[in-house]
Amino acid sequence: MIDLEGIKAFIAVAETRSFSIAAGRLHLTQPAVSKRIAHLEYQMKARLFDRIGRTVSLTEAGRELEPRAHLIMASIEDTHRAISNLTGQVSGQLALATSHHIGLWRLPNILRRYTELYPEVNLDLRFMDSEVAHEQIVQGNLELGIITLAPTQHERLTSTRLWVDELRFVCASDHPLAGADKPNLKNLADFPAILPDMSTFTGRIVKHLFERNSLVLNISMSTNYLETIKMLIGVGLGWSVLPKSMIDSGLHTLELPDVAIHRDLGVIHHVQRTLSNAASSFLDLLKTESLPPTR
Repeated sequence: MIDLEGIKAFIAVAETRSFSIAAGRLHLTQPAVSKRIAHLEYQMKARLFDRIGRTVSLTEAGRELEPRAHLIMASIEDTHRAISNLTGQVSGQLALATSHHIGLWRLPNILRRYTELYPEVNLDLRFMDSEVAHEQIVQGNLELGIITLAPTQHERLTSTRLWVDELRFVCASDHPLAGADKPNLKNLADFPAILPDMSTFTGRIVKHLFERNSLVLNISMSTNYLETIKMLIGVGLGWSVLPKSMIDSGLHTLELPDVAIHRDLGVIHHVQRTLSNAASSFLDLLKTESLPPTR
């Protein structure tokens, strides 16, 4: 019979590529983690890690075990949640992922209301790029993600749109584009842009818009923090695309004829993962109390 504690240790080492960091994550000593891995290797009759100096890497057997180890633990956790849900109690830990922008602009009132309604829930709110959160939910590592939704829904995910984020082209009030008469996409292509990375969902929206018009973006800088982009635009370093809710008197909105873009913001969860009572309650609250951002 496979030792579950060994599986937990294996996952921790596989993810961190370090016995010492894995030990810290599991609140164990490093020798204890090494002992659990050694016992698991004995059970598997195969070496799972190569240790060369300070470098730890998965062997071929380890690579075969890794996805199955995650499935084993996910199945056990899902069983625990299903049984725990029978009590009807809303308690325990709820691991959520969200982007910095959504966390700052969309969630404060909802989080406040949730903690008032369910004080027995320990919220584990993790801030990360929407694309990273998306992958974490796909892998089953987190229960819910409140993110910029992917253009195409993943087969393993259920997604619900909560907000439509209207996007606007902006620059500083003293930028040359601000004085242009009826600016268009071709005008923008002639000037440096500051945008989220093209691997992000928002970056792809802008990239595809320019590609459809046979134009090439002139990207001078890239950062995934919209608040940072707003600052850089405000001092005249380029133009960008920002949510309408973030635009104030310090920025000039570029009205482009026949160009309207937006991104969908919402919540995702894994289709095969039983949601805890805490997650189901948060999901219900999101759907009923999603409010426009407040200043």
